[in-house]
Amino acid sequence: MANKGHLLQRLGNNAWLNEEKLRQYSEAIHLKGAPMDNVWGFIDGTIRPICRPTINQRQYYSGHKRVHCVKYQSLLCPDGIVVSLKGAYPGARHDAGMFRESGLYEELEEFAVFGNRNYVIYGDQGYGLRQLLIRPFTQHEVANNVNRQHFNNAMSSLRVSVEWGFNKIIKEFAFLDFKKNQKLLLQEVGTMYLVGMLLTNCHICLYGSQQSSYFDIQPPVLEIYLGN
Repeated sequence: MANKGHLLQRLGNNAWLNEEKLRQYSEAIHLKGAPMDNVWGFIDGTIRPICRPTINQRQYYSGHKRVHCVKYQSLLCPDGIVVSLKGAYPGARHDAGMFRESGLYEELEEFAVFGNRNYVIYGDQGYGLRQLLIRPFTQHEVANNVNRQHFNNAMSSLRVSVEWGFNKIIKEFAFLDFKKNQKLLLQEVGTMYLVGMLLTNCHICLYGSQQSSYFDIQPPVLEIYLGN
């Protein structure tokens, strides 16, 4: 397990995550109500509280959540598997800034474009609209446009369901969300979270997840996920 962290660091390190798998993911999301038929995953920034650090306190303070924290960027598939985990970033960072720094979009350009067929991911309004990344229409964009309102409503319903996946890691490993255990200068906080996510993915491969049931799609078997 110690040498499997690369599975979360680059999309291309997952041999099983190919064009056919993206098609299956997109179909599962579309059948659950997504207006588009090429959305294969969901991106989000996740905050995890930490002990107040003795240095650089301002960098790690989230004014929005009013807590010292680190942030992670996760890309979640409809079967519950997180295929990309970037971080830990200082808690003051915004989602869009993390996305730019992570290099994930460049990975998508290499990974999710097949001839005339592009597969896209969906994020909230904190992300900019790009060819391979879509977001809800803004209030201004949606005004007096029924189709855009329908799109936002449909994707919002799906978005609620994927919150199960973003929270599963702390259900399996609650200490990762207990800030007294997260001491930035004394522990490898980011490494612990990465290992927790990898083990959570393994658990999903073995036992499924709330998402895989909801979207009616099975995760890869453990041996395939680990590349054995």
